[in-house]
Amino acid sequence: MAGRIPQQFIDDLMQRVDIVEVIDSRVPLKKAGREYTACCPFHNEKTPSFTVSPNKQFFHCFGCGAHGTALGFLMDYEHLDFVEAVEELARSVGLEVPREAGRGDDAQRSQNALLYELHMEAARYFQKMLREHPRAQAAVDYLKNRGLSGEIARDFGLGYAPPGWDNLLNTLGRDPARRRALAAGGLAIQKDNGELYDRFRDRIMFPIHDRRGRIIGFGGRVLGDDTPKYLNSPETPIFHKGRELYGLFEARKQVRQLDRLLVVEGYMDVVALAQFGVRNAVATLGTATTADHLEQLFRVVPEVVFCFDGDRAGLQAAWRALENALPVLREGREARFLFLPEGEDPDSFIRKEGAEIFRERAANAIPFSDFFFEHMAEAVDMDSIDGRARLVEKAKPLLTQLQPGIFRRMMVHQLERLAALPAGELSGLSGEEGAAARTPRAMPPDRAGRDGLSPVRHLVALLLQHPGLAARLDNPGVLRRVRRPGIDLLVELIEYLQVNPHVSTGGVLEHWRGSEAGRHLARLAVQRLDLDEDRIEHEFDAYAELLLQEARREQAAARLRYLESRRPSEWSEAERREHMELIQGFKRPPGSRGEG
Repeated sequence: MAGRIPQQFIDDLMQRVDIVEVIDSRVPLKKAGREYTACCPFHNEKTPSFTVSPNKQFFHCFGCGAHGTALGFLMDYEHLDFVEAVEELARSVGLEVPREAGRGDDAQRSQNALLYELHMEAARYFQKMLREHPRAQAAVDYLKNRGLSGEIARDFGLGYAPPGWDNLLNTLGRDPARRRALAAGGLAIQKDNGELYDRFRDRIMFPIHDRRGRIIGFGGRVLGDDTPKYLNSPETPIFHKGRELYGLFEARKQVRQLDRLLVVEGYMDVVALAQFGVRNAVATLGTATTADHLEQLFRVVPEVVFCFDGDRAGLQAAWRALENALPVLREGREARFLFLPEGEDPDSFIRKEGAEIFRERAANAIPFSDFFFEHMAEAVDMDSIDGRARLVEKAKPLLTQLQPGIFRRMMVHQLERLAALPAGELSGLSGEEGAAARTPRAMPPDRAGRDGLSPVRHLVALLLQHPGLAARLDNPGVLRRVRRPGIDLLVELIEYLQVNPHVSTGGVLEHWRGSEAGRHLARLAVQRLDLDEDRIEHEFDAYAELLLQEARREQAAARLRYLESRRPSEWSEAERREHMELIQGFKRPPGSRGEG
């Protein structure tokens, strides 16, 4: 694996890049006051609600909630991973991405490069064998009998691994280093005595691509009675089954603007659907759909449809997929479930019913929420109080896995309706700060602002949207004495902004990308503060002074506890006066004792 990209480089890159240029070259922007607007590229709309701020180096859609930096925009719009997006931004401003040196990094990069090369050569070899090998006719006949055309076989790079133990080894293993690499890449297997033999023999070969189009592994479908029926490449330095999806690269290449992806169970389902013009199907590689799979899919599309057989095994697989989807679902991301008639798979169903019927069923697939509650309700007696109480207890641990937000609140509200509970009874499941945070008028004025945020979160939101405010605090470290959630992040943010006075909102978010703190900062970066320009500094000073007063009180309380941990006879005259002043400062009755 390549060395880590230094954080300092990313910080510097975000100061060089102009988010307006990055987005405008892909989505035409119009000037609107100090900001730019467009119709959001992440959901369908007629009235522009997508805004780009050159001052904050940040974009936000008031329609679907999409927001982020230039880096985040590239990842979402171009479907790039983090490293690819960094490389693209660096290229656009003429920079080369550095890597932190690490033991074995150079050797691993060299090894990986050889593995990519050998997989590409292997794919060409298998494709050639499908055309030329004397035993290939059985593979050709199988593909024809499944209704596949030569064009589809070409689009997916299908090939044939001929019978024999060393065909690929003898073709590609021209020296010991390449033979070792064939074993490291899973194309060959090493015996106990050190000898190697081909992993794939007498099988139709399906090359597996990563997001960048590199071949990283293969799936092989047996022609005879050998087992297993399908054989995948093993885990290797360049191939991880829990993160890769068969057909995703081909789907993105064929359909530039995807809005839905179908998750099916096997290679042939993907290829057969493509034969009928359904080019938006992918398959996992012998594993259940993981959270990593879903993060990849939702980067590409807002809607994922899981397609399963309607038998018990299919229902069980669907429920596993639902459980794995819980941590990655939120508003703007939709999961649905399509159950085919028992005994049918996508391949057989589309041949019988045709592409239009299949597409219609996919478009009308069961929503995540319906499948969730229907499945949960099947196991309890919904006509009894006991059964509904059990439903709530079964649903609680699952709903807490959903990310806080509108979708989670709506799921909790639906559970309340099904269990015949008063609205708000399960508000603790919503994942928010609680009812008080949503009703600022019920809170004392020194505890929350008009936006319902605590003073700490209010200050963080102000700093994110106006980073220059950090210069107004001389010694932010004293705030660490305050006993409030988030105070350490507030101090860390202020100190970072004071060292980096020219950083933008986007630069701040990229500095904390991938961390739990970064997720909190991203939410506060789009918080509506509704402040006039001439009130911003006053608002910041007022909330900062509130926390500074708390810090001074905490310091005084600590001093008081120290004094009262000693006998009064041990106090000096100065300490006696100090004790009296502290008591008066806390407005405590004379002679009362503090807690030790």
